[in-house]
Amino acid sequence: MQISYVDLATGTARRETLADPSAQLGGRHLTAHLLSSSVDPRCDALSGENPLVFATGLLADLRLSGADRLSVGAKSPLTGGIKESNSGGTFARALARLGHRALVLEGEASDWTLLYLHADGSRLELLPAYDLVGLDTSETVVHLARRFPEMAAAALIGPAGERRLRSAAVAVTDGGGAPNRFAARGGLGAVMGTKKVKAIVVERSAARPAVHDPSALTELRGQYHDALRANPTTADWFPTVGTAGMMVVVNGVGGLPVCNFSRGESELADRVSGETLADLILARGGEGRTGHPCAPGCVVRCSNVFPDADGRAVVAPLEYESIGMLGTNLGIFDLDTIAQLNRVCNLEGLDTIEVGGALGVAMEAGYGTFGSGDDARRLLEEIREGTVLGMLLGNGAAVTGQVLGVRRVPVVKGQTISAYDPRAVKGTGVTFATTPMGGDHTAGLTIFAKMDHRAAAGQLEASRTSQLNRAGADALGLCSFHLAPVAGLLHQLVNAVHGTAHDETFVQDLGLRTIQTELDFNRRAGLPSTSDRLPAFFCTEGLPPHGAVFDVPVEALEGFWHED
Repeated sequence: MQISYVDLATGTARRETLADPSAQLGGRHLTAHLLSSSVDPRCDALSGENPLVFATGLLADLRLSGADRLSVGAKSPLTGGIKESNSGGTFARALARLGHRALVLEGEASDWTLLYLHADGSRLELLPAYDLVGLDTSETVVHLARRFPEMAAAALIGPAGERRLRSAAVAVTDGGGAPNRFAARGGLGAVMGTKKVKAIVVERSAARPAVHDPSALTELRGQYHDALRANPTTADWFPTVGTAGMMVVVNGVGGLPVCNFSRGESELADRVSGETLADLILARGGEGRTGHPCAPGCVVRCSNVFPDADGRAVVAPLEYESIGMLGTNLGIFDLDTIAQLNRVCNLEGLDTIEVGGALGVAMEAGYGTFGSGDDARRLLEEIREGTVLGMLLGNGAAVTGQVLGVRRVPVVKGQTISAYDPRAVKGTGVTFATTPMGGDHTAGLTIFAKMDHRAAAGQLEASRTSQLNRAGADALGLCSFHLAPVAGLLHQLVNAVHGTAHDETFVQDLGLRTIQTELDFNRRAGLPSTSDRLPAFFCTEGLPPHGAVFDVPVEALEGFWHED
């Protein structure tokens, strides 16, 4: 496997071969390693000094369900620290098939560019992209598919990334070629826009990665998929209700974001639950789908395609975190309205979590009324039009709150937390505070742990376990929803593929090495230990209806990783 470095300023490329399998550099571990070893952590995130890394995991392109996730890494313009944003879709598999473990974009192009990787894996071209500027993500992919009939996958930005908005995401094509998967968090679409790269296209290839022990891999692959099909959560729950099934769970513990995190529960939550969503999709039929895979070959199939009343696709997918932040967080409990807001974000190339947080803050400041879909659409239109208010909102909740003078701003290290109020889901609150990633639930969600989520006891341990497992999974390129059923097989799969001799501690050890590298980057970037805490209102304002506050001691948060 190789790493290709593209100097956008000169239009040249160089390649390095990963010769040592014992290094186990893949996915989030590789993005952390490359950034920490070659970047000045104090650089301006929106400058040519900040590279953008696209990395495949250690199990990419091996026909394993959920193991083809993409890690996109850079210094975040939101947090000022290191960021890895994770995505499904087809890009990581296509990149791995060309023999690439990573693609690194360095410097800035002088004008808008697209990067084309040829099927032999050794050739790449930088091509003009003037005609793509201003196109939304869907329009861009239609153009790319016409221009490159052998396109296997693409990663791209929308107008938000072109304008370098800090809530801009990187869109990735799915199995149908649509730009429906997003490396959404951390503003990495703005980093790509700074480099004036509109899209990266990977050509179709018939190559396959080398495997140390093919017969062992075949046997383990069968066990892996059998375990997923035997587990009720991965075999039944996720394919039926998808991630939106979390609505009932989170509302049940009183941790749902309602009207800018002012309440934790709503009697209207059933209107936007996973069960209601699935029933509506099936009733409308047409292009609507439940049990939709985010990448070919996934047996968990937690995604969906949401249709309008006439059965025409509106958005794919409609996830719990988007329903929470663009819906309940804005006081909106109508799936059609939420789907339309989500669609605009997807077309513009925006992170639904960050935008939902910013709109909630703006409504609290009087720039809209909670519960008004019309106001939410109007505020999103401000972002699309590039007005002063729109630029403010598009740069995230932290900036919006500072400028508009709002006290209740749900951010950690400058990034909006997602749809889990840390006063009622305290383990995830610990993660929000202590992960190097900023307020990101994907770094260590604890809602699946069997515990009292509103009690302080045990939350540090739950967060630590989840953070290590999630970081390890991200290095493997593995969807975290697969972890529990197949955990005992993962080190064996890595050994079969790479000829290593790891034991069952491998995933957590890999996760720890990844997080330690990220923590070192953030320390050198100037992020103090005092950034490892939640906004004060979470610790002082009781959350209705249970009156919970986040009461995990600050000292425990600031010392969370010190023993490591």
